[in-house]
Amino acid sequence: MNHKTQLQTEMMQDRYGLRLAAQLNLGISRIPYEVSERLRAARERALALRKRPGLRTSGTVILVGGGTLALEPGDGGLGWMARLASLLTLAALVLGLVTVQSLLDDLRADELAEVDTALLTDDLPPSAYADTGFLQFLKSGADRP
Repeated sequence: MNHKTQLQTEMMQDRYGLRLAAQLNLGISRIPYEVSERLRAARERALALRKRPGLRTSGTVILVGGGTLALEPGDGGLGWMARLASLLTLAALVLGLVTVQSLLDDLRADELAEVDTALLTDDLPPSAYADTGFLQFLKSGADRP
């Protein structure tokens, strides 16, 4: 979105907000005094509790300034023990993945060795298995009893 379109959008939002505020102000006279005081007190509490932009909180912090948005990782309220536990968990996960990969590599190597052994100890030369006519012969021979 370019700068002119953004300004137009902001102006339309401001106008809408002013019209909405004017309509709400028209209805204030019809609200009983007790209700209006409760609303005023609730509004003051909400303003006092609202988050200030740019203040650090636990978790991700959103900083808005000059039309840009930046995300900063917060510490999430983690102490050194929690960070150590996270690192140990990550190390266990990596170790598990390396172990699984090693076992799968060994299994694949065993399968290939078994095929190579069968090829080398068979009566036929390995070049016979590469011949397409021989493969057709094996397929048609498998259909016969």
